[in-house]
This record gives sequence, C-alpha cells and structure tokens, in this order.
Amino acid sequence: MPHTPSVLFVCVHNAGRSQMAAGFLREIAGDRIEVRSAGSMPAEQINPVAVAAMGEVGIDITAEQPKVLTTEAVQASDVVITMGCGDACPFFPGKRYEDWELDDPAGQGLEAVRPIRDDIRRRIETLVSEIL
Repeated sequence: MPHTPSVLFVCVHNAGRSQMAAGFLREIAGDRIEVRSAGSMPAEQINPVAVAAMGEVGIDITAEQPKVLTTEAVQASDVVITMGCGDACPFFPGKRYEDWELDDPAGQGLEAVRPIRDDIRRRIETLVSEIL
C-alpha cells in the first residue's frame, strides 16, 4: 500500500492560520494527504473571523478545535509548516520544514483576514502540487 504523505501546520494558538491551512488542504487534497494542525500555546477556540473567512469560500472549519503541539505529531508528519511558532517546534532530521510568514488574523476584522486566507490558499495549492 502506498504511503500517504502527512502535513502538520503549526502556529502559536492553532486558532487561525494553521486551521485555515488545514481546511484548505483537506478540501484540495481530500484523503490523498493526511492533515494535522497544532499550536505551541493553543487557544480555547478557533478564531470566529477565520471561520467566517473560510465559510465565504465554502469551507467549514467550525468543528475543529485548537490542539497542543506534540513531539509525536511532528515525528508522524512528512512536512511541517510553521507559521510564527518560532523555536517551539521540535526539529527532526529527514522532515521537510517550511516557515510561512503570514500576518496573524488574531484581533483582525474580516477585511484583513481575507488576504491572509487567499495567501494560504495559494501556498496550499503549490504544496499539493509539490507533494503529489
């Protein structure tokens, strides 16, 4: 059975950027790529503005919950994409690491979050074409 590649998205609160990225990857890749997301200091809930921004493009992330970053999640992933978590992310040789510099949607309105969402979508489309 062929290996299903896995991607882990990490940001500080796992409430905005990483959740939007995970939503796009699930939507675009389906079951061809395993998707994980986590935060170094997870929030209580997903950013409602991120939920609204994703809803505008037909992706529902309301059922997701912020999760704590674990060493096991990093070890189990082929690709680790960080979004401002800095040194909190453990490093393992043989993994592909990328750091995506994206504005933090926390405290922002929908007008400010839309361009972040659209940037994430473009990056996810490129990532999918590279992995698959």
